[in-house]
Amino acid sequence: MSGWQQAPVPHRTVGLAGYFRFAWRGGLISVLAYGGLMLLLVVRLVEWPLFGQKRPATVHFARVVSRLALVILRLPLSVRGQPMQKPGAIVANHSGWLDIFVLNATQNVYFVAKSEVARWPIIGWLARATGTMFITRKGTEAHRHKLAFEARLKAGHRLLFFPEGTSSDSIRVLPFKSTLFEAFYSPELEHAMHIQPVTVIYHAPPEEDPRFYGWWGEMDFFGHFLSTLAARRQGRVEVIFHPEVPVDAFENRKLLAQHCERVIRTAQVNAVA
Repeated sequence: MSGWQQAPVPHRTVGLAGYFRFAWRGGLISVLAYGGLMLLLVVRLVEWPLFGQKRPATVHFARVVSRLALVILRLPLSVRGQPMQKPGAIVANHSGWLDIFVLNATQNVYFVAKSEVARWPIIGWLARATGTMFITRKGTEAHRHKLAFEARLKAGHRLLFFPEGTSSDSIRVLPFKSTLFEAFYSPELEHAMHIQPVTVIYHAPPEEDPRFYGWWGEMDFFGHFLSTLAARRQGRVEVIFHPEVPVDAFENRKLLAQHCERVIRTAQVNAVA
């Protein structure tokens, strides 16, 4: 385990007013999520027979719900750059569960997430309903994941995944794993796909630990969810869309992963400095 992972986790005390904020914010987000899911189920009755796996309406639903969730949280979001219009995928650094709302709010995209996300309250249910692709960390599943990844790309899905493989303390970018990048080097995709690196930068609330929005190590989901929703003042979050690159400009998956990691880390370091 790295030194930063062994560092003491910030202690967050939630008072009576904080529990009140958690109750009304959490309640509003729950109503938004479940009401939206019911509406989505109705939409899917029409969407599925007409469009099948392409789900053109689903991604818009996820974007609207995510934007409203950030309004409820009172977490300001600023965006630099433009989401690419070319076929391909997006890769981003990963700080925690908030990334799902933040990145969904900025573009129409389908997530690739670890299987544990499917079991998270609210977020997991939203993820399943909106077409998230769940993967496990077992090496024996790598080939199956690659085939599923290719199938989604061929269906025209704009996929977003986190090459770090885990979340962090939000002030650093972890080394990228290149496994999922291999799917782009199939003969049918290599010369058509583009990859867009995206940096997500969290700025903690005033007088809070810089790692306030990070979720790592042994931190439990509910405790982090509680302290985030209970915060009297929120910080802010920036999303930077970097220029996309063609897959075939890189000889192999490792070089492509290294390029994306370098671009994302440089923006993160410059923001923290």
